[in-house]
Amino acid sequence: MNKRMYELGSKRSVIREIFEFGKKRAAEVGADKVFDFSLGNPSVNPPQIVEDTLRELLQTEDMTALHGYTSAQGDADTRRAIAEYIARTQNVKTDPDYIYMTCGAAASLTITLSAICNRGDEVITFAPFFTEYRVFTETAGAKLVELASDPETFQIDFSLLEKAFTEKTAAVLVNSPNNPSGVVYSEDTVKKLAAVLEEMSRRFRKSIYLITDEPYRELVYGGVKVPYLTAYYKNTVVCYSYSKSLSLPGERIGYIFVNPDAENARELYLAVCGAGRALGYVCAPSLFQKMVARCQGVTSDVSVYEKNRDLLAGALREYGYTSVRPDGAFYLFVKALEEDANAFCERAKKYGLLLVPGDDFGCRGYVRIAYCVSPEMIARALPYFKKLAEEYGK
Repeated sequence: MNKRMYELGSKRSVIREIFEFGKKRAAEVGADKVFDFSLGNPSVNPPQIVEDTLRELLQTEDMTALHGYTSAQGDADTRRAIAEYIARTQNVKTDPDYIYMTCGAAASLTITLSAICNRGDEVITFAPFFTEYRVFTETAGAKLVELASDPETFQIDFSLLEKAFTEKTAAVLVNSPNNPSGVVYSEDTVKKLAAVLEEMSRRFRKSIYLITDEPYRELVYGGVKVPYLTAYYKNTVVCYSYSKSLSLPGERIGYIFVNPDAENARELYLAVCGAGRALGYVCAPSLFQKMVARCQGVTSDVSVYEKNRDLLAGALREYGYTSVRPDGAFYLFVKALEEDANAFCERAKKYGLLLVPGDDFGCRGYVRIAYCVSPEMIARALPYFKKLAEEYGK
């Protein structure tokens, strides 16, 4: 057997390990005594239009066609609807023949990385980052180069970025709104990033691609805007998922959008198609392709997450915890109350608090708290966060 695949299969990600522990612990002591903040699993119902559209499709469409294969790259009408929506809302050039439907964001990223990277290439990303970036990048034969962000804001530290490029650099991978910090890259950060990428592409005489991972694009608060990166840097590939915006994580539906103005755009898109074929990701779920085509621009009720953020962040700040304020997604990335975040999370378990240590996110000494839970659970958990802080003299 493949040794690396055995290792990946025999040890789940730290997030999944804690999630599975939580289910087991709830069965032992009762669900009301376990406060599981591990998994980014939306607690808000999908918009009503999702159910209505699915019902209509099931009641009016021919079943053979509805559940049959689409084109390998996705249903043509769905790709057209997505392209038209992006063009209308972001004022950027699109083309349905540069969109590839995928089984969620994970498939979007693994396909894109495999399309861009050759063995030995490097992909730059910024801590904190989603834990599986390492797995996805290494599976594509490349190395993930992890750079620290500005610790005060978690925006990009450009003094580190400019030194990180080499002849092996194939891409820069960004995630905004960010998992696990909830930080949204400012337009100033995006403009600086685009300028650096332009300069480095010239210096190394190659196309260095920007891969943007965007499952949380619509989950922003207080009128914060998320810049659309193809408008700033032409060699951009957008990896999108409807998991969070429509509260459909288990349905695994998303897409890749290759900027038609990218250098060698057609070759890149065909490489995406080839990677999808090689990885076995042709033809994303047909029913949900047809559903999302009719639900463009619709989002679940993110006001619930905003209220959860304000409740949790405000209370934790009062108890002595510190974090960078999240403007998007549904995570708090909090400094642990001791240097060893793993030890801190183990201590939190005795209060039923299940938190994710930040080591695998590339940031030691932090913990991730997923607040996409019921407001009632947060309210019940707050006294235990306070007791935990008091153990540390806070």
